[in-house]
Amino acid sequence: MDDDREDEDTKRDIAPYVPRRPVMAVIGNGLALDAATEAVCVELGRRAVEAGFRLVTGGLGGVMAAVSRGGREATTWRDGDIVGLLPGYEASAANPYVDIVIPTGMQIGRNILVVAAADVVVAVGGGAGTLSEIAVAWQLGKPMLALATSGGWARQLAGGRVDDRRSDRIASVATAEEAVAAAWDVVGRGRAGGGGRV
Repeated sequence: MDDDREDEDTKRDIAPYVPRRPVMAVIGNGLALDAATEAVCVELGRRAVEAGFRLVTGGLGGVMAAVSRGGREATTWRDGDIVGLLPGYEASAANPYVDIVIPTGMQIGRNILVVAAADVVVAVGGGAGTLSEIAVAWQLGKPMLALATSGGWARQLAGGRVDDRRSDRIASVATAEEAVAAAWDVVGRGRAGGGGRV
């Protein structure tokens, strides 16, 4: 009798399981963006969510806010699709488009968490903080793409390698559409069983 009860408990525990949707981290400058870069970031966020990704960023301004806004504008957006990992302890510092705010209190150490949480990492422009995230993602073996048209470290490293520890390269993409398609080819199809939102 006890074995039957355990079997029922196990079935109940696993019955609602749904495969996890892939997570895309978008990394880049936290400062004000020019109009063209902002538009690309908004499109990237929207297309990513509509393709079936969840988004994770550092939760602040610049690239992070524009991508988060795009994710919120997706026709398929639902609460929980956009995660912001903040450097400080104040949740109020998050941009208004973040669904789940995680105040880490880790300052620049939160960069490790942003890329560690991702299945694929997309770099847009970026300075020293973005470079640190690229380096960590590279060491963690995360698939990486760089929007070559966005300047900064993304342009400098697009199509290249950080060092010789990996044989692959940081894929160079020119548009938001190309970035999402390439990201889905790398991680999405395997998770979703052939395409589309899970």
